Amino acid sequence: MEKEEAIYHVPVLLKESVDGMNIRPDGTYVDVTFGGGGHSREILSRLSDGGRLLGFDQDADAERNRVDDTHFTFVRSNFRYLSNFLRYHDIAGVDAILADLGVSSHHFDDSERGFSFRFDGALDMRMNKRAGMTAADIINTYEEERLADLFYLYGELKNSRKLAAVIVKARAGKQITTIGEFLEIIKPLFGREREKKELAKVFQSLRIEVNQEMEALKEMLQAATEALKPGGRLVVITYHSLEDRMVKNIMKTGNVEGKTTQDFFGNLQTPFRLINNKVIVASEEEVERNPRSRSAKLRIAEKKETNE
Repeated sequence: MEKEEAIYHVPVLLKESVDGMNIRPDGTYVDVTFGGGGHSREILSRLSDGGRLLGFDQDADAERNRVDDTHFTFVRSNFRYLSNFLRYHDIAGVDAILADLGVSSHHFDDSERGFSFRFDGALDMRMNKRAGMTAADIINTYEEERLADLFYLYGELKNSRKLAAVIVKARAGKQITTIGEFLEIIKPLFGREREKKELAKVFQSLRIEVNQEMEALKEMLQAATEALKPGGRLVVITYHSLEDRMVKNIMKTGNVEGKTTQDFFGNLQTPFRLINNKVIVASEEEVERNPRSRSAKLRIAEKKETNE
């Protein structure tokens, strides 16, 4: 099992993130991004009688990695439904919630999933293969302005309007259904020296839109704020500026927009206390072992006592 998990996905900032959860052996915990189960296994190794861990993942591939442990419950669902499943399992409050927001290396390496421009295959990109629009649906049906907006907002691509125009012109002649067809259309827009970085941004934009990642993250962070007990920890690993901004905002202000409210004395009203004012990043050794960890940022916050 350990070998299978390592192949599926190498956990990022493993010790730092699980240490940040401040685990008690008899506590109740949630890993909302189970994936290969690396973080969950480390959490479980620290639990004993009375301890409990729920692992969320909407992907059927991740479910195959579930852990055979009496302290563990696998929940096959998007983490945006955190509140629903905590109620279903009669859990009134949890001691810590962990989220590793990176896409599993398994997804990038599976040509059938359509997450990577390194392979040809269907333009899919759905985390949950049972439902929702595919990347091909978006490419072939979104209006030009809507396409341009998503490339600009989710990929920060400066040539988003030109990119959208080229796609719309190409699909008028023939539906775009594979990664190969898509790359043939968009590659001429990028210089050779920046091609890989720019293509990564295009694919990131589509993946975020297909899986409604920003909306799901917002709902999960709001649910986590309610679900944590006083003194409970929210531990989140982010990989790009859009998600990191939302996480930073909820930890500093209690909402993803970053809107501040103050009491009569001018004190900032927020449900959290920051554990690390400065983000935690991977060590040089970890980056060397796992280049994917280079862009990872770890933020940790603790739910305040109600009378603070």
